[in-house]
Amino acid sequence: MPQLSLMTPLGEITVSEEDGAIVALDWGRGRDQTETPLLRAARAQLHDYFDGARTGFDLPLAPYGSEFRQRVWAAMRAIPAGETRTYGDVAKLLGSAPRAVGQACGDNPIPIIIPCHRITGSNGALGGYSGAEGPATKRVLLALEAGATRKGTALDEPCDPHP
Repeated sequence: MPQLSLMTPLGEITVSEEDGAIVALDWGRGRDQTETPLLRAARAQLHDYFDGARTGFDLPLAPYGSEFRQRVWAAMRAIPAGETRTYGDVAKLLGSAPRAVGQACGDNPIPIIIPCHRITGSNGALGGYSGAEGPATKRVLLALEAGATRKGTALDEPCDPHP
């Protein structure tokens, strides 16, 4: 499986591709480093994201997960950058329980790109985060997006997948 690592303000992350789609984003450096057009596009879009030049991603995704988890991850991708929804909001939208939404968030194989950091607790609490430094990382991602949306940056413009 082709992988490409990149340095971010949160440390190294590794993006993995399978059958022409992104299937994982992991914290840390991957063992194998293979540059493909899709992984180069993912790296460019992630650099733009961390530079505050974009908050959305234009990449083919194929996360492994149940039909329910796929629905939760699609709901997360529909949350506009700079905004949050509660676990309860997403559960109500999907006709499920907040705890099930939280579990799907924790099992998200493509964090940042599938923005599980945009899901918070109903009492205003940040909630958990499975990546890097946990809730501290979630706080950084939310602040990054809030700053980018305040600047009025053209955030969701498609990126040429073959730079």
